[in-house]
Amino acid sequence: MSANPYRKATYLLSAHKLDQLPKDDGREVAFVGRSNVGKSSVINALTGRRALARTSKLPGRTQQLNYFLINEEVMLVDLPGYGYAKVPKQLKAQWSELINGYFNIRQSLTGLVLIVDIRRDITEQDLSIINWCETVETPVHLLVNKADKLAFGARKEALDRWKRQADKSGSVQLFSATRKTGISELVAVLDEWLFV
Repeated sequence: MSANPYRKATYLLSAHKLDQLPKDDGREVAFVGRSNVGKSSVINALTGRRALARTSKLPGRTQQLNYFLINEEVMLVDLPGYGYAKVPKQLKAQWSELINGYFNIRQSLTGLVLIVDIRRDITEQDLSIINWCETVETPVHLLVNKADKLAFGARKEALDRWKRQADKSGSVQLFSATRKTGISELVAVLDEWLFV
């Protein structure tokens, strides 16, 4: 598709429990990553909407599965971040149960965008998500966000490092939600999963 269909995105619902998810038909792509990697900012940059997904300087702001409707058959899903968000252990356990349940039951899931911070190394949680995608044959796209935080040479080195760490399990690209760079490449990946 030539235009960016994700600019049509509208908020649909937030699910705290699996039985609150929308009908499991059509196609959807989930955005996942460690707390503070900028998931919501990536979704806002992709859709051209400043406040479609809620952003915060405090990690862990996304506490449920947030659905955004592109059309009657296509949705984007913002998952709770994992990692170091300063929230009670009981809430972290609920998030983990919700995300794992989502991964295990959702038939509409056609791909996963794993968002990482260009300045960090891959984590065990990142690798477990990549391995899960391989096991269930769900494509994964590694979005190396915050590319604007490094100079050109350092960006190239970091991208090469992430490609090695991801072990060629999926596609990898640089992205900057702040500078709105990498959007067309991300759109091309999503279009292939959702519209082809």
